[in-house]
Amino acid sequence: MITITDLSARIAGRLLLDHASVTLPAGTKAGLVGRNGAGKSTLFKLITGEMGSETGSVTYPKSAKLGQVAQEAPGTEDSLLEIVLAADKERAALMAESDTATDPHRIAEIQMRLVDIDAHSAEARAASILAGLGFSQEAQLRPASSFSGGWRMRVALASVLFAEPDLLLLDEPTNYLDLEGTLWLEDYVRRYPHTVIVISHDRDMLNNAVTSIVHLDQKKLTFYRGGYDQFERQKAENDELQMKAKAKNDAARKHLQTFIDRFKAKASKAKQAQSRVKALERMGTVASVIEDHVQPITFPEPEKQPASPIISVQNGAVGYEPGKPILKNITLRIDNDDRIALLGSNGNGKSTFAKFIAGRLAAASGELRTAPSLKIGFFAQHQLDDLVPGDSPVEHVRRLMPAAPEAKVRARVAQMGLATEKMATAAKDLSGGEKARLLMGLASFHAPNLLILDEPTNHLDIDSRRALIEALNDYEGAVILISHDRHLIEATVDRLWLVNNGTVQTFEGDLEEYRDLIVSSGKKKEEKPQLIDDSASKGDLRKANAERRALLAPLKKKINEIESLTAKLEKLIQGLDKELADPALYEKAPAKAAQKAKERGEAAAKLSAAEEQWLMLSSEYEEGMAG
Repeated sequence: MITITDLSARIAGRLLLDHASVTLPAGTKAGLVGRNGAGKSTLFKLITGEMGSETGSVTYPKSAKLGQVAQEAPGTEDSLLEIVLAADKERAALMAESDTATDPHRIAEIQMRLVDIDAHSAEARAASILAGLGFSQEAQLRPASSFSGGWRMRVALASVLFAEPDLLLLDEPTNYLDLEGTLWLEDYVRRYPHTVIVISHDRDMLNNAVTSIVHLDQKKLTFYRGGYDQFERQKAENDELQMKAKAKNDAARKHLQTFIDRFKAKASKAKQAQSRVKALERMGTVASVIEDHVQPITFPEPEKQPASPIISVQNGAVGYEPGKPILKNITLRIDNDDRIALLGSNGNGKSTFAKFIAGRLAAASGELRTAPSLKIGFFAQHQLDDLVPGDSPVEHVRRLMPAAPEAKVRARVAQMGLATEKMATAAKDLSGGEKARLLMGLASFHAPNLLILDEPTNHLDIDSRRALIEALNDYEGAVILISHDRHLIEATVDRLWLVNNGTVQTFEGDLEEYRDLIVSSGKKKEEKPQLIDDSASKGDLRKANAERRALLAPLKKKINEIESLTAKLEKLIQGLDKELADPALYEKAPAKAAQKAKERGEAAAKLSAAEEQWLMLSSEYEEGMAG
């Protein structure tokens, strides 16, 4: 359990939390939401003790371990696997001590504690987490220094997940993940056995991975049960009730105040007037509902849309070095009304393909044709660095329309969704979301026919993401979108292309099918038997069930084999645990003790894998029998 009581805190003189309180039971999965700049990351610093509060306290069990992603990604020569394994401090210390301990009793204690914390299967668990975050078996053995900053941040995330703290704090963890990593993390958080607080603007994660929402608004914390959609409904209902209560309160206060103003000077009514004054004081006021209106985003409409296809590729290939194509055998077309999302893990070539379509990379072979006078707008997160740090949004836009009067320049900046007070602010002092809005506005400035957006949401809060959805749906041109935000994809596109295995192909399923594909590591489920009509006779049903059993017989046999294997492994582990608990073993035969410990770890890893396979196959069998 974590309890936040009467908490107040300031940053640079600005009050972010004002006597805020909330309690989260042990095991809670909570999404911490609020507008950018509301103080969510500050609250994390207060929880971890990184900064102090003006008033109040944060309490949780003294024995509880806290974990959050390191701000600096590891860049050492250690392998990724070694870095993740080292994150479990207790295991690392015990493993080191086991190499030097000589007291048989202490050695026995060490080995039993290693068994208790499942230390011997640690390498398999660490590898599984790294694989889920996109690292192949080969990549896991490479030094961290050979990866870019974004990939190293994934290692930092893997490390805190592997340590399995009692209170896990995640601050925008999907910002450096692709869609595949986001889907895996969503599933991991949902199954995490301890308390999680996650700051996120990813609507799907807040709907699927958490069971409650903590809303930071107007410097207060409010707890809501359920996911984000349920929170939105509950908050809207609460706001409506509060507005009604305020209207009723205001009317009653006005009535009392009218009586006081009318009769306070009359001696005959002085007593009644005084009682009304006291009643007015006792009544108090109901706070107004303060609504934060997000600035809209607008993309200029193309003046003239060319005939389809606006782009066609025939057996194309593209790469960065001659003779080494990243993608090849690309044959496709883009029409003037297409809305396309690119799927595929980071490193598979999504951004390379986007640059190819945008004309920033030439075809290594094959042919790419574009419609005459086609205008393409391109947005990518790394382009945020291309903004001139000392120039304001107005100065950035003025360069594109030097002859225009000031009013028109400011009107274009306003269309980008930047508030009036931000128009003269230096780019370096804008928030990440404001920079993203400016860059999207600059990318689409010349009214493109095709808009390519590569991860546009990383710095946008939920309300700004909603504004982006509305802007894309209002936009008349074609769109190619790369994003880890599933809600954005589902709300704005109607075609899915998969960038995988060195090429680009149409993905015929929907995002839910793609999610199942990712979470199940690409394992396809067996075909289900045909459904039987409800009106079928009992004989037909018995026959159908028999056919199902026959069809699923190989699967059932495999399940039985795994059950037999798990029983044997459990018996083996019990025997090894009994041997390893004997201090005399370490005194008389230390080499044998080490071998037994190794055998125990291998058996535990096999048991874990067998149990996971049994769960998957049993689920398939039950679904197959259900028809």
